[in-house]
Order: sequence, then C-alpha cells, then structure tokens
Amino acid sequence: MPVSPQAAVVAVVIPCYRVIPHVVKVVGGIGPEVARIYCVDDACPDGSGDYIRRQCADSRVELLRNEHNRGVGGATKAGYLKALADGATVVVKIDGDGQMDPALIPRFIAPILAGRADYTKGNRFFRLESLKTMPTGRKVGNAVLSFLTKLSSGYWSVFDPTNGYTAIHCKALRELPLSRVDDRWFFESDMLFRLNTLGAVVEDVPMEAKYGIEISNLYGRRVMMQFLRGHVCNLGKRIFYNYFLRNFSVASLQLVTGFVFLCFGVIFGVVKWWGSIATGVPVTAGTVMTATLPTLMGFQLLLSFLAYDMTMQPRIPLHLRL
Repeated sequence: MPVSPQAAVVAVVIPCYRVIPHVVKVVGGIGPEVARIYCVDDACPDGSGDYIRRQCADSRVELLRNEHNRGVGGATKAGYLKALADGATVVVKIDGDGQMDPALIPRFIAPILAGRADYTKGNRFFRLESLKTMPTGRKVGNAVLSFLTKLSSGYWSVFDPTNGYTAIHCKALRELPLSRVDDRWFFESDMLFRLNTLGAVVEDVPMEAKYGIEISNLYGRRVMMQFLRGHVCNLGKRIFYNYFLRNFSVASLQLVTGFVFLCFGVIFGVVKWWGSIATGVPVTAGTVMTATLPTLMGFQLLLSFLAYDMTMQPRIPLHLRL
C-alpha cells in the first residue's frame, strides 16, 4: 500500500571521506521531509566527522564512525544498519561531495511511498542536454558499465549504474544480505544484482549532476577489471539462481542448447579452418555447413533467451508482497 509522506520516516545516509569542502552545504540543503541524517566518517584522514560535529548545528544529524576505511559501500551499509535500527521507512543515500542536489530527495522517495518501486536510483543520461557537462571519459565508461550491469543484474531498463544517488524501502533493505554486498566501487552495481535476486522493483529517476575539477578514479584500469570480474560473477550467479535453481523453463533450455551449439560450431569451424591452412586442402561444403548451422542456431537460441530475460524484470514491488 502507498505510504503517506507525513507518516513515513525518511533517513539520509552520507558517506564522508574527504568531503570537508562540501558536506556541511549538502546537509544544509536537505529539506524537512527528512527526519534523520547519518553522516558516516569512513576513517577519513581529514577528520570529516570532527569537522561536521563542529560546523553542523542540524539536530537531525547523527555522526557514525568506521574504525577502518571500508569504502563507499561499507560506509553506506553502516548508515543503512543504523537507519533500520531506528525504524526508518525509506533510506536515501547521497554523496557528500556536492555533486548531488539534496533538493531532489522528494523525487527519489515518491515512487517508493506511492508503492510503485522498492529502490530508486539517479539517471544522469535521461536528458541529453545535461550530458554536455559530463566529461567524455565518464560518458564512455558509464555506457560500458551500464551494459554490463544490465547483463549481470537483469534490470534492462535502468541506466547509469554507478550513480550513487539512491533510495530504498526498508522492508526491501531488511531482506538484503548486506554483509555480502561489495564494500567499495562495485557497491551500487552489486546492490542491483542482490535486489534482482529478491524480485525488487527498481526505477530510474532523472537528475543532473555537477562536475568540478576533480579527477574520478572510477574508470582506471584496475577498477575496471574489478568491475568486469564482479559483473561476470554476478551474471553467472543470477542465471543459475533464476533459471536453474528457482525455476526451469523453455528459456533455460534455450540457454543451454544455444551455448552448446554455438561452442560446437565455432570450435569445429576453427579446427577445420586451421587444418585447411596447414595442409592446403580446401574444406568441403558439408564441413562448412556443419560449422555454420550450429553456430547460427546457437546464436539464435541465445538471442531468444536474451529477449525472454528482458521481459522478466520484477513488476510488483517487494515491499508490497512482504
């Protein structure tokens, strides 16, 4: 059922790591719809927590501290757990670096309170005009990561997966195995995978982001390799959970048969092609067809599986079913 905005207890989590120039202004921009604000000092070497305590007079602010740096995911999870313990209805997560407008919080919580979604996330790609301010490297990196996230999470309609402006219903949050969600850069993408395994409904919220002169480390080679490994692992787990462990359908057969056919056709064709080059003896038409037909059939079956998978996004919010 929809929840009245007046009856909902909205909490905000702000991971704080080297955000002193911006965090007090971010807190000051949070409107009266928010009841609690958790600023999580993630073992910040600049003393973000002490700075907030000295400079911020907002009575809604509660300072949490991580003894060791756990990354943006670890800091967010610390805030999540505190919000759950305090009885929040919806938890919003924003960054403390000033790139996310706190005035958008009502827009993020509205689909959840209306009973339309369990989890909302920002999408900076909705309006083409807003992309003019986004650095080119981020545009390319986000496009690649968005496609990988669609594959691994099963949410084919979402975009901008690394966007950290999110909101989640606490009923859905309680069902998540938070201890198993990644602590660092992969946090947002891993959240989507975990939400899909629960059948939660995710909705994109159009937004714009501000970019300063800072250089993002998100698209470095090492981080990108971590993302690639994480997406491949999550894709395998999602396919196994949804198409073999919890359910078995025609799509499951399409996936297995298509994979076998494609592998056979490609391997057989490469072996025969290499043998023809080595011996100088042309392959026969029958050999070519033996390689081509399984390859085409396998590719078609995998496309059919992909089309089916795109239609299987959750439709009924998890918090309503609970």
